Amino acid sequence: MNRRSSTRFFTLWLLGTLLMLAACGGNPGAPAPQQPDGGDPVRGLQVLQTYGCPACHAVPGVRGPKAWIGPPLINWAARQYVAGVLPNTPENLIYWIRYPQDVVPGNAMPNLNVNEQDARDISAYLYTLRDE
Repeated sequence: MNRRSSTRFFTLWLLGTLLMLAACGGNPGAPAPQQPDGGDPVRGLQVLQTYGCPACHAVPGVRGPKAWIGPPLINWAARQYVAGVLPNTPENLIYWIRYPQDVVPGNAMPNLNVNEQDARDISAYLYTLRDE
């Protein structure tokens, strides 16, 4: 391969590589971040603390020790699943918050008797957690 052919090959290879990398950046087909109807994220942060969620989860926006019994709740809006089994939608997250033992019996998250509005508000807060 002569120098001219080598330069042309390298240029085409580099262009192809850059195009492939650009195609990998982000997910343009991904749905926009969701928010539950009727949820208040500001109240959700307060309610989340009232139910003691930081006793088991590291929660962005909550001061104090970070617990690691349950998974950290960082970047929630980008997650694909709730509890590894439900698609991450507001209604599924609300159901999980209210009835975790119904979704995955025997898991470490207890039923905390969270009412509908509190679960909706907690969900609204969690959906504000996204890496930008």
